[in-house]
Amino acid sequence: MNSPAALQHPRDDVPGRGGVVGAGGVVGAGGVVGAGGVDRAFETQLQARQPFDAADVFRWMADRAIPGMERGDGESFARGVRLPGGPGWFEVRADPHRPDQLHVRAQVTDPADLPALIAIARRVCALDIDQAAADRQLAQHPELAPLIARSPGLRIPGATDAHEMLIRAMIGQQISVVSARTMITRLVEALGEPVEIPAAGRPDASSSQSPGCVSGGPLMLFPSMAVIAERGHEVLRGPAARIRAITGAAAALADGSLTLTVEDDPADQRAALLARPGIGPWTADYVRMRVLADSDVLLPGDSAARAGARLIGIPATPKGLIEWADRVAPWRTMLTAHLWRAASVGVA
Repeated sequence: MNSPAALQHPRDDVPGRGGVVGAGGVVGAGGVVGAGGVDRAFETQLQARQPFDAADVFRWMADRAIPGMERGDGESFARGVRLPGGPGWFEVRADPHRPDQLHVRAQVTDPADLPALIAIARRVCALDIDQAAADRQLAQHPELAPLIARSPGLRIPGATDAHEMLIRAMIGQQISVVSARTMITRLVEALGEPVEIPAAGRPDASSSQSPGCVSGGPLMLFPSMAVIAERGHEVLRGPAARIRAITGAAAALADGSLTLTVEDDPADQRAALLARPGIGPWTADYVRMRVLADSDVLLPGDSAARAGARLIGIPATPKGLIEWADRVAPWRTMLTAHLWRAASVGVA
């Protein structure tokens, strides 16, 4: 396990990308971030395009939160991230008085990374989706209209880190969310990087009983791709071919022979992933959905999506679902979100 790194508060005299850290704070995406001293983190408000179901976004993240690395509940989500200038963390919390606003606390090693961290927070919460347009189009179909009325603004959160997302998706193939979280937790505990956070800068400890609370001890960062490539076989469980596929993907990401970024062309990214052993259409499309915030991804082979389709009375075979879903393009990701919700809560 790597040795802990001290996470320092930003200085107040360093220019930042996308804004300047000074007495007035950092002007970045979503507002003004207050200048931080040694005893407090940066804070800002982020605008959410309406309709926005903050509670659902936070529940989604809480269900998948990795203890020690992430914390989530129905009102907030917090986690650590690895940035170019060193580690950082952010916490996003619903504003009880402003449904179109999210409150963000953030801390970085290098102030120049603060705009990038705020951009990550926006991406994780999927704040830039034209949800109103998506809801309007989906609600035109009688099978979907009740779902839209019950859950306006339903969306699928984005990924914090593209490389991490691929490894998590590969681990989660064909197993439950709970099982995947158990396996990923084991990987983080064994191979992750612990980071010490000054006590005054810790994310709010009020949700200490929530999954993945990052308060009260070292914050874990997801293992680097190089470490997973070298030592993942010591921790991962399952068929040998599957473990080789995961460590092989990590090695390719580490040495640059596989590139995966939030700026990729969707078709090129999908093709590159499908060319890898152990990565099929579900994984490639799920990664595209989460990493690129692609609004038009359908997972026709997903068992939960098909169960939801069956419940609302649309075709539930992969072929039939593909054909039916063409009518809601380019918002098939939102259709998938509603099918998952229908499968999990049933249809009234």
